[in-house]
Amino acid sequence: MIAKLRVFLEMIKFEHTLFALPFAYVGAILGAVTVEKRLPEWSECGWILLAMVGARTAAMGLNRLIDKAIDARNPRTANRALPAGLLKSAEVIVYIVVSFVLLFWAAAKLNPLAVKLLPIAVFMTVIYSYTKRFTWACHIVLGLTLGLAPLGGWVGVTGGVTLEAMILYVTVALWSAGFDIIYACQDVEFDRKEGLHSIPARFGIAGALWIARAFHVLTAVGFALILALTDLSWWYFAGMIVSAALLLYEHRLVKPNDLSKLNAAFFTMNGILSAVIFVFTFIDLVVIRSW
Repeated sequence: MIAKLRVFLEMIKFEHTLFALPFAYVGAILGAVTVEKRLPEWSECGWILLAMVGARTAAMGLNRLIDKAIDARNPRTANRALPAGLLKSAEVIVYIVVSFVLLFWAAAKLNPLAVKLLPIAVFMTVIYSYTKRFTWACHIVLGLTLGLAPLGGWVGVTGGVTLEAMILYVTVALWSAGFDIIYACQDVEFDRKEGLHSIPARFGIAGALWIARAFHVLTAVGFALILALTDLSWWYFAGMIVSAALLLYEHRLVKPNDLSKLNAAFFTMNGILSAVIFVFTFIDLVVIRSW
């Protein structure tokens, strides 16, 4: 059982939870300070962690299950656990059900609104994996799904949604959609051959990279709007500048005729960016103000 769990966690790239988890805590801390003039309780932080683990595990498990046949035909993904026969579909379904139960349990421990919004989160995690079968806007749907992390953190501690929360949601959604477009560039020929939809398949790699750049420019604008609308100060501003530099460097790593550094652009830069925004927000709202 432990060996199977290890294979499952590798299949869903469990470590990439770090992409969204820092933003969930950014939403929680910023929401608590902005709306309720307090910091999140330790118990709230714990339930947000469990909710995030449940949500992302369920979402990635569903993605791998729904795309099993497609992954088997793609040389890049043919060695994933399901097409390679390392896991059975029934086993993955068990993990998905357990993950959704964990998500519902954690949401119920936070507040009623978190529970009421769960159907939206579940719908988004399910529908995303099907969107590349009929629309090149699938990256935007993924962004809107991952953007639920900071919105969920905000709702989890405040029990409400504000303009600032929605701006944070859209900002993270644009960031996520942008890096997913970059990641999809490596499958452009396969997608076209299989009749799958993506921005790179529709507009070409060069066009897709320009669209990703536009999304990330808007991401930087979103981070600036959050600064303007909240009590964040120069510490957050410094983190915002670092994150903009990371986005710029990310786009310098990938070129239409050279995708050799795509993994560094996708995994490394975006993992660092989410951590940077969290750390500088934490310093601004927790460390500095506690002095």
